[in-house]
Amino acid sequence: MSTETMETNHSAVNSISRQDSKTRKAEWVRLNVGGTIFMTTRTTLCRDPKSFLYRLVQEDPDLGLNTDKDEEGAYLIDRDPTYFGPVLNYLRHGKLVINKDLAEEGVLEEAEFYNITDLIKLAKDKIRERDAKQNQTYMKNVYRVLQCSEEELTQMVSTMSDGWKFEQLINIGSQYNYGSEDHAEFLCVVSKECPNIVNGHESESTDRAKVLQQKGSRM
Repeated sequence: MSTETMETNHSAVNSISRQDSKTRKAEWVRLNVGGTIFMTTRTTLCRDPKSFLYRLVQEDPDLGLNTDKDEEGAYLIDRDPTYFGPVLNYLRHGKLVINKDLAEEGVLEEAEFYNITDLIKLAKDKIRERDAKQNQTYMKNVYRVLQCSEEELTQMVSTMSDGWKFEQLINIGSQYNYGSEDHAEFLCVVSKECPNIVNGHESESTDRAKVLQQKGSRM
């Protein structure tokens, strides 16, 4: 092989290497979100073709957005950088991971701004799961025992309100005798679903057996 041929091949290799380097460099994108710099790739930002971020990095003038850049060439986005992290990570690996100090509603707000359809659905699902878990954890049945006479029973049961419902009726016999007639007395057990947290403290457990026991000890 002649020296001229070797020099030609070497020049071609260098040219290809420079092109590959430029391609890799062009693949990386800098984003300035609310003053915080994020580094990612065009491939990541283009995961959702309908999103704001996809359009942001398009070189096609019909698709691209007229977004300002800072002095270092980073795209300027006036949004909260704290909640951009979960958005960017979702585009990277397809999972929604939220730190415990972040609110699901904040992620949903950003997902809607960037128009990332699947992330919007995931964030809404997270909110529903959280609310369902909280409702299950912080609600319980509270029981009360009301003592009444036979004449008062019908009126008391028919006028229960504010979420109270009838659970059990116990005949405790006659405690009072008016003239020649005995008047039956009853214990009426009622229940209501209430929050399990009162002023930041767990409320006292009041199951049916406990309230009946307490009522019996006072009689």
